[in-house]
Amino acid sequence: MTFADPLEIDLAGYDSVVVSPGVPLNRHPIAEHARNAGVSVIGDIELFALARPSLPPHKVVGITGTNGKSTTTALIHHILETAGVPSLMGGNIGLPILGRDPLPGGGVYVLELSSYQIDLTFSLDCDVAVLTNITPDHLDRYEGFAGYAASKERLFAMQSAGSVAVIATDDDQTKRIASFLRHSREGGNPYSQGLEVMDSRLRGNDGVVAVLSTDITGQSRWPALQGPHNAQNAACAIATCKALGLTDDQIEQGLATYPGLPHRMERIAEKDGVLYVNDSKATNATATAPALAAYPKIHWILGGVPKTDDLDDCAPFYDHVVAGYTIGQAGPMFADILRTAGKLVTESGTLEQAIADAAAAAKPGEVVMLSPACASFDQFSDYEARGEAFRTLVGTL
Repeated sequence: MTFADPLEIDLAGYDSVVVSPGVPLNRHPIAEHARNAGVSVIGDIELFALARPSLPPHKVVGITGTNGKSTTTALIHHILETAGVPSLMGGNIGLPILGRDPLPGGGVYVLELSSYQIDLTFSLDCDVAVLTNITPDHLDRYEGFAGYAASKERLFAMQSAGSVAVIATDDDQTKRIASFLRHSREGGNPYSQGLEVMDSRLRGNDGVVAVLSTDITGQSRWPALQGPHNAQNAACAIATCKALGLTDDQIEQGLATYPGLPHRMERIAEKDGVLYVNDSKATNATATAPALAAYPKIHWILGGVPKTDDLDDCAPFYDHVVAGYTIGQAGPMFADILRTAGKLVTESGTLEQAIADAAAAAKPGEVVMLSPACASFDQFSDYEARGEAFRTLVGTL
């Protein structure tokens, strides 16, 4: 088998070059090569968008944001399935959407979309487009934070009349985008002309559902959706499912039965009144902080390969930490930080020992949580292997 080098092919006559979202278009030579030939560079989501007219009647929900988009995507998909609505989940989560069989008529495709995927998409007209939040990320691919935010914003620019925009307005960038959508429609800008919009109280007619996580009630009834970050995810999912026509009872049933994603505040087991939670996906302090906020009494297992030399983002929630159990390369450093903050610490060294130490100390009503605030590569192949080890070890208690 012979593979051609796309950089040496004469692209004249081609419609497009299809690349992986991981290809950095800001510095990869394929971008200039395609531009010189007048050929667009697209991704698999654009191929799906182009194929939509040939599919049975359906709707598309697109979810983007810096954090929470995987949980929000999976939650919307679960609510729809629980309500009996045919649904497929894809994009930046699970199997590629082009690798799935088409849905029957009336189905809903629920797509998690990274900024990289949006950059390669030009005609995805989402019936509901969702933005969870925007914080600095992937800045090596963009001209600063503004360029990154503009990439997320393009999801709404592709929407047509009658579409709904759901935006969690908990940060400055999302507030700006929601405001711009509304004002641009009032001014006749085609960017949002004709959007059918609701806000969290179903007011207005400008096409934007602006939701705030502080508006959420009932979170205590949804076991897998604890913590302020999951309040935001739930707020977006509720607004989206209402826009799709689901009833409050259907939405509540989905929220209450949502099992959560593996390694993301995953409830593993409850033993002798102690809950064990796997948050192995939290590979930095910023990701761990919401997990610490979710429960009032935590035996915290942390450590691994550190990405920073501090735990500053976690500090506001130290009052939720009953004790810390450090592992891996960062163990001694994190132990010093927690002791300086007045917390009890055991330098367990390994995950197996940390679970044994925490299980021996935890009382009924408390939580033993793996939320490492570190990469895993000193002791595990990846965060998934670390989480699976936690699950197995808890099962042996």
